[in-house]
Amino acid sequence: MSLDSPKLKDLLKQVESGALQLPDFQREWKWNDEHIRALIATVTLNYPLGVVMSLQTGGNTPFRPRPLSGAQVSENRVPDLLLLDGQQRMTSLYQALRRDQPVDTVDTRNKELKRWYYIDIARAIGSPSDRDEAIVSVPEDRTLKTDFARRVVLDLSTTQLECAAGYFPLNLVFDTQRMNAWHREFVKLDEANWDVWSRFEEHVLNHVQSFDVPMINLPASTEMDAVCAVFERVNAGGVPLNVFELLTATYAGDRTHVAEFGEYYRLPDAWLQIKSDLTAAHPVFGKMEAGVEDGLSSSDFLQAIALVRTWEDKRDGLRNSLSCKRRDLLGLPLVDFMRLAPRLAEAFAWVGAFLERQCIVNAADLPYRTQLVPLAAVRAVMGDETDTADGEQRIAQWYWNGVLGEMYGGSIESRFPRDVEQLVAWIRGHGGEPDTVAEAVFVSDRLDTLTTRNSAAYKGIYALLVKQGAVDWYYTEAPLSPGQLAAHGVDVRLIFPKSWVSKSHPGYASRVNSIVNKTPLSYRASRSMTGPPTAYLKSLMLESGMRPEWFDDVVATHLIDPATLHEGDFERFYTDRSRQLLDLVRSAMRKHTVHRGFAEKLGG
Repeated sequence: MSLDSPKLKDLLKQVESGALQLPDFQREWKWNDEHIRALIATVTLNYPLGVVMSLQTGGNTPFRPRPLSGAQVSENRVPDLLLLDGQQRMTSLYQALRRDQPVDTVDTRNKELKRWYYIDIARAIGSPSDRDEAIVSVPEDRTLKTDFARRVVLDLSTTQLECAAGYFPLNLVFDTQRMNAWHREFVKLDEANWDVWSRFEEHVLNHVQSFDVPMINLPASTEMDAVCAVFERVNAGGVPLNVFELLTATYAGDRTHVAEFGEYYRLPDAWLQIKSDLTAAHPVFGKMEAGVEDGLSSSDFLQAIALVRTWEDKRDGLRNSLSCKRRDLLGLPLVDFMRLAPRLAEAFAWVGAFLERQCIVNAADLPYRTQLVPLAAVRAVMGDETDTADGEQRIAQWYWNGVLGEMYGGSIESRFPRDVEQLVAWIRGHGGEPDTVAEAVFVSDRLDTLTTRNSAAYKGIYALLVKQGAVDWYYTEAPLSPGQLAAHGVDVRLIFPKSWVSKSHPGYASRVNSIVNKTPLSYRASRSMTGPPTAYLKSLMLESGMRPEWFDDVVATHLIDPATLHEGDFERFYTDRSRQLLDLVRSAMRKHTVHRGFAEKLGG
């Protein structure tokens, strides 16, 4: 790292030539008119501007570069420096002081503006405290108007009018020939302007033309994750950089790919196609109309690729462990992404089908999106080895232990690689249960606190009720299937209404919203569920055309004792259904649930 102080005029030349550009991950940003005027005043007073930061490229930029806004640069121009910090300042100064076009800016309400910047010579050679007022911006036609644009208060549309008003156009400050021509016109008007110009040159122009910009230059050897960390810390915007955005810029800057294919690699287009295909086949991955990052995200996909890539490296003796941390994603070469992306796309499609077999078909019903990352990586590593009966059973057991044990609710970066290695070994018969299976515990009275979709276990039990054969109470022809969930508007519905429980069983009022008192039913069935079960079951039974005992069998498919509903006995219903749901959980996890006292003993 080196600290330099180049002249502002030299930096602006580099902006114009393309020697200084932006990495493509830099977001577009405009300073408003007020900020730009204050910035120009700072430069004319030779006050400190603040440090800017750049990355040396060594003639081979790691990112796709793009010019600062307003600079016309050839696409083939490889920059010498990439600007990491100072984009707004350098863009504003370039457009205001060097470019022969109005500056693209905004007002305080973010309305688009095009402005020319001038300095009032008379005010500028007065007190420095008046310098902010000496900097003036005018519209694109160079006239200031008031009274709803009916009266002109300042007309600078010709050089003669500029000179007469004593307003120097700041875009000429580094153009010696044009500035001298303007100077000649100015002194022609009045010989006294010779002295005025001399003072203006001393107190303003010399400051601008000799202005130094403190600049930190990072060497070309700086690692990418360090560059990104530096960028995030020095940027005032406070918006963390997205790894996908960084890789987009990096891949677009891959000259080997351009040389081979004749164009740069468009990562967003590749991801859009992958995500579109996945969501079209499996809505559990999100809704495209809500945006390409809804549901399964680009970061999830990149993490799965990183897990597979580091798996291969470990297998080949190139590294000691699997990893999918930020630095692994940032270090993912384009050739490896292109090689592995189709494989992971197929793996995620398999994951979508697996989830459907678990009766999880909508993104809102997915317990943990993050758990899909190691699952897809395992499929990509093993291929159709996962399709054996034993492989499917072990994957399902691992999955449900992760969901019901709520193992993916905290820090997961270390769990990802551990689960991939341990699950692959377990399926292949080379190792014992993965930690996610061995460590998962479902405490019995957790049922009492599962009240909303915010809990993975809540969503898990809802899916398991469908999977084990629940029959809808209106569409009674067959058990609910994954395809019917959306078609019939199936959702979690209250069995005993809250108001009724509060009156008849006040001691259980706090448990009325528990998953124990809820079950998956169609919207049409819910319309008939008015009042307590003793009342609405008769209506539903009549609508079904079934004999009472047959309809009771339908109710029982939800792991409910029908007698407790007919009798309105919420206490007995709650106790019995809790027991049946615990058996359901135990079956999915293939282990016993744990009672609260025993869990506390384990914890102690």
